[in-house]
Amino acid sequence: MSVLPFPSFLDDIKEKGLKKAIFEGVDNIVERVTSGMNIQDVREALRGETPTRRPNPRLQPHADGFWLHMRPSFFHRDMTGLYPTFRLGWLSTYLVAFETITGLILMVWYTPSPEIAYGNMLNILGNVPLGQLMRDLHRLGAEAMVLIVTLHMLRTFLTGSYKKPRQFTWFTGVVLLFVTLFLSFSGYLLPWDQLSLWAVTIGASMVEATPPKIVGDNLNLLLRGGPEMGANGLLRFYLLHVLLVPAVLFIFTGVHYYKVIVHGHSLPPKSENIGEDTAKRVPLDKRVYFIPDVLTSEIMWIAVTTLVLVILCVWFYHAPLENHADPQITPIGTTAPWYFLWIQGALKLGDKVFWGVIFPGVYLVFLMVMPYLDTTKSRRYADRRFALSVGFVLTSFTVILSYMGLPEYGVATSADARVIHEMTMEPAHNHMGKLLPVPYAELAPGAYTTAQFESDSPDMDVAEFNTLIDETSIRTDLIAQLNLAHLNNAQSYERIPFVVIPDSSPTLNAAIEEFHHLLEIESMELYNAHGMVIVTDNQAGLKRLDVLIQWEEVELNETGGVIVDDQGNPIPVLKDDGTPVYRWSSDHIFIHENSAYFQN
Repeated sequence: MSVLPFPSFLDDIKEKGLKKAIFEGVDNIVERVTSGMNIQDVREALRGETPTRRPNPRLQPHADGFWLHMRPSFFHRDMTGLYPTFRLGWLSTYLVAFETITGLILMVWYTPSPEIAYGNMLNILGNVPLGQLMRDLHRLGAEAMVLIVTLHMLRTFLTGSYKKPRQFTWFTGVVLLFVTLFLSFSGYLLPWDQLSLWAVTIGASMVEATPPKIVGDNLNLLLRGGPEMGANGLLRFYLLHVLLVPAVLFIFTGVHYYKVIVHGHSLPPKSENIGEDTAKRVPLDKRVYFIPDVLTSEIMWIAVTTLVLVILCVWFYHAPLENHADPQITPIGTTAPWYFLWIQGALKLGDKVFWGVIFPGVYLVFLMVMPYLDTTKSRRYADRRFALSVGFVLTSFTVILSYMGLPEYGVATSADARVIHEMTMEPAHNHMGKLLPVPYAELAPGAYTTAQFESDSPDMDVAEFNTLIDETSIRTDLIAQLNLAHLNNAQSYERIPFVVIPDSSPTLNAAIEEFHHLLEIESMELYNAHGMVIVTDNQAGLKRLDVLIQWEEVELNETGGVIVDDQGNPIPVLKDDGTPVYRWSSDHIFIHENSAYFQN
């Protein structure tokens, strides 16, 4: 008679004894969890022993399990080495899971609002336990995922694994590559800092070039949610990043894996006869079973990859976070994310519609249909010279275009803009302007000049500079031409002479000395240049720093280069009376008494 009104574990103990009942209960649980393998089967697999039960219990999880039905039960021995797959497909899949887990964790502390998002990022970095590590891992994992998926596609092309019957497998791979790029791009905006805002703005502007104009304009409004990136755009990119694009990614990952199982992993080109596909017919002596050999290998790859990512994020890499996004301030040298530099480089070649929309579209479609165009049967390298040459040309062209997409290529920034930007720039790429780190206490109101550093006599140089600007009416020009009337309101600027930087301001002294050094570097274009920093009390607890450059205009050739005389000196532009033509450039920043900037 049963101890309870229904069969129970207590009945097993009564009938079999405690030890045997517990063992059989645990054994039953293990078999259910593993979809067919009991404790003895697991033990034999881990020890590398031949299975004692028939049929082989290690094959059953692939038929009955939720996860392993997407993996082959055995592999060809030629596919278990590093070549030809280099484990790039598996690493791509692992990074999908890795990014999903780290992204879900970050979502707990994130709100997609321009007023809150940046504060959330600071909170994650400063207050959430291991928050910075998690953000670094998510960002570095996204960059690694783009790189590894790209390398996986390149490897598949080089080994000819896209050929019949795997054309559609390649097609889904191209879709996954595009989805991976867009997934990373959509997440670029979420920190809502200057880097993310302007990088995404550049990328989103390409959509506006879609012909006809009415289509481009409406696509732009649909993506941004308005004429410029704001609250609606941030919410759209957030929903794309966490819902729509991941859904497409998971669907096509499943389809991709299904097609891989249907056709098998293609063998190295030299391992098959031309025109044959024997990936599904694996001889018994060539079989390597997924459990335990391939499974333990993949667990090792997971551990090593995770360890590398953690080491990089702890000691070498931190996800950048610049100043709060400001649509009114355009940074110098803004670029799209590195994986879209090739499009930005193409835009420098000509028409925005052709190079920004038509060219990338043709490129993507060509990759998708390539297996249907290359119908030759041989996968061997010697028989694919034309296809490999085309691939090499396309790869080289993409790399060259990516180089052209860098801000240094084909973009001329005037020397005065570069110098002033270097002095006043907000924190960006772990770098900031020379004046921001100056302590508030060192910013004594007054006018300072780089003339102080032109010789060993600072007092004399500053006195000579005061004489120079009085004789050339520079003080009046500063107010009239550069809209510095606020200086007269703060203090009678016209009567304030430039002074030597006080000894109590060593950081300010170092910053203006660096200002002088930058002007020396640009001395060909900025001839006889002087830099000025004017500090004023803007309001209680807030100082305004105006940064100015005054230089003599020089003659330039048709390409913008400086014309020099026989001694290699620039030729100045002179007025009718023989006096130099002075040029001006300026910008300003504010420093609050509670601000704290630290230069690396």
